[in-house]
Amino acid sequence: MPILLRYFSAIVISMFINASVSAADLDYAKLPLAELSSLAEKGDAMAQYNLGARYDEGRGVPKSEQQAVAWYRKSAEQGNADAQNSLGWMYGNGTGVPKDDQQALAWYRKAAEQGNAMAQNNLGVRYDNGRGVPKDEQQTVAWYRKAAEQGYADAQNSLGVMYDNGRGVPKDEQQAVAWFRKAAEQGNAYAQKNLGVMYEYGTGVPKDEEQAVAWYRKAAEQGNAMAQFNLGVKYANGRGVSKDEEQAVAWYRKAAEQGDAMAQNNLGAVYHNVNGVPKDVQQAVAWYRKAAEQGFAIAQNNLGVMYASGIGVPEDEQQAAAWYRKAAEQGYAYAQYNLGVKYENGRGVPKDAVLAYALFNLAAAQSIEKSPENRARVERTLSAKQREEAQALSSRWKVGTPFPTRSKTGR
Repeated sequence: MPILLRYFSAIVISMFINASVSAADLDYAKLPLAELSSLAEKGDAMAQYNLGARYDEGRGVPKSEQQAVAWYRKSAEQGNADAQNSLGWMYGNGTGVPKDDQQALAWYRKAAEQGNAMAQNNLGVRYDNGRGVPKDEQQTVAWYRKAAEQGYADAQNSLGVMYDNGRGVPKDEQQAVAWFRKAAEQGNAYAQKNLGVMYEYGTGVPKDEEQAVAWYRKAAEQGNAMAQFNLGVKYANGRGVSKDEEQAVAWYRKAAEQGDAMAQNNLGAVYHNVNGVPKDVQQAVAWYRKAAEQGFAIAQNNLGVMYASGIGVPEDEQQAAAWYRKAAEQGYAYAQYNLGVKYENGRGVPKDAVLAYALFNLAAAQSIEKSPENRARVERTLSAKQREEAQALSSRWKVGTPFPTRSKTGR
């Protein structure tokens, strides 16, 4: 995952012996504010950069993004690459200055062309996302590689992603693993998670569930929500680690509290019906709802089931149908089936055999059990014209588009 970063710490660290030492020997990060300010006012580029960083962080001075920009600019205009990168960050995020992607790009490029690894990574992100510059996967790879070859972990991870997906380079899972490993061994949580995925599925490396767990754990302990979720799944299924529902719940919760929709859904499912965990249907509904409101289709279907059954919430067929619809329109087959049942029986929606047939047809195409049986039952009630409309509807409908609420001939 591409990450934009700023750099605040001074790049030169040495003992401050006496007032006559050269600027290259100063530990700017530890200078008293008055002395740092005096050097900055006299035009010392490193002092200007460090003073900007102090204002940016509010370290020893009142936080002032405008002052940070002003001092970064003075330093950047003298060619200080760290200041150029930081000024690019400020423009890119509209911090202390109006947001300006072109200015961000220009300052990142100045720093990147001096060999600044953070700026090279940030420039790669710009090309990756098409911000301030047309999307260009070859340029993305080129800049990530420059930073990665300097040992910059975020760029190494991003370069691994490019190899894994075959974007800007020929797909090469072994190269992906190699770059993930370089970053992971530096402690990069995203790369640790990605390396865990490669081991879990045997992609670019021999499949090894225990190695997957080990890398997920490293990332999870750093707070990576996806790794926390994946580790929870491993504990729930007893793959690569002894099965432990309590550990599964603990890791799901960590990820869910960070807003991870899959973890929120799984935590809801645990409270709903997993043996070994105290059942709490109100908690199940609450977690399903959090995930559903983020657009996670499985949770939307699960929340529909809770409303249809009156579990953890008052029974409400209209709410059930509404949540089934949200998931069905994302192509989730179980929700298509469940919404079809609603239309067949007229529960929560007007009875409509044409829509029911079309939904069962969509679910059957994804091999949902009982869909063919239900479709055949509904088909026996349709006229030739109704059957034609239902078949046309299911063949023309596209995932992500609204599904009709009423047919022309089925009422």
